[in-house]
Amino acid sequence: MVPNRALGLAHPCCVGLLFLLLLPSSVSVREPRHQSPAHLPSLIPHATLPLSRSRFSAKAQLDLTTHCNESCYHKEEDMDKEHLAFETLYADGSRTLTTVDLDENETELPFRQPKVTGPKHKRLKRQIYGSDGRFNIRGDHFLLDYPFSTAVRISTGCTGVLVSQQHVLTAAHCVHDGKDYVKGARKLRVGFLIPPSVNGTRPGRAPVKKPLVRWVRVKRTRVPKGWIQGPQEVSMDFDYALLELRWPHRRPFMRLAVAPTSDNLAGKRIHFSGFDSDRPGELVYRFCPVEDESNDLIYQHCDARPGASGSGVYGRVWDDTLERWERKVIGIFSGHQWLEINGENRDYNVAVRFTPLKFAQICYWVHGNKVDCNQD
Repeated sequence: MVPNRALGLAHPCCVGLLFLLLLPSSVSVREPRHQSPAHLPSLIPHATLPLSRSRFSAKAQLDLTTHCNESCYHKEEDMDKEHLAFETLYADGSRTLTTVDLDENETELPFRQPKVTGPKHKRLKRQIYGSDGRFNIRGDHFLLDYPFSTAVRISTGCTGVLVSQQHVLTAAHCVHDGKDYVKGARKLRVGFLIPPSVNGTRPGRAPVKKPLVRWVRVKRTRVPKGWIQGPQEVSMDFDYALLELRWPHRRPFMRLAVAPTSDNLAGKRIHFSGFDSDRPGELVYRFCPVEDESNDLIYQHCDARPGASGSGVYGRVWDDTLERWERKVIGIFSGHQWLEINGENRDYNVAVRFTPLKFAQICYWVHGNKVDCNQD
């Protein structure tokens, strides 16, 4: 039986761990090794075409598993403008397809050869590796504190992360199965946790132990064309979607960044918080080192269960302007992948990396223009 860890005032050892994890971003041991800056491209909308209304016939698949061989592992940056086109789903069920062009003066992206590691021992498919390294986040001081306060629930059963005052990033498979939108996307909502002490307890009733959820309707949803009806090896690379809320929220959000190599992440670690299905009603936090990476995916063994899909994967990225480490979202937790290299099957939990092109696409979705789409 795996331990059910909880971060709360009743657990001094966990509080100590949390204190170390929540140290101010200015605390730094050293400046990272220099990494050549990526050229940030600009997406220019070309045409918006009306589509037929969605049938909402798909079933939500919370446990996504894919396979990848050496060809998909070693492929270069996807420059296909068709994959960067995107669908927009509106609250009334109507859809549009927007095709895009790339700014020709800014599309020369440096190719980073992914590192190649030697064969590792075979694993059975699982999402918990060894002892369970997840922590339940409890107590007002934690649930309402950054960065945990940026995690939100998606009504289809997934997790999302706040990336602006009105936008949430999640996994595309949480709202679309590659062919059609899932049934729950018809009235898609985003849930904000309200800690027990904020809920208020009516006289004569027992105190509420678990946080309640305040649900907000989604105004529109955007999904990249690379996910829709794409080959499996391509689609997981585009497993992300942006939800625009009907009303702005008042909570802090986490800014986006182009994913650096693991050598340029503080501690070479990634972090994310989500709503794992085996711990209902709980926000679950975990962190782990990056095991491997390709141009489009982050391979790791962070413990996770269905429901954590769509969590914002973040790391401490060095900010040259502020001269300190800053937490920024560099990817979205997608699911599980079998990676076949040199005849050996390796088993990983996987997050989608934000490449310069994906960053430009998401930034355009958030800001609606290329002027504001500069890396924070």
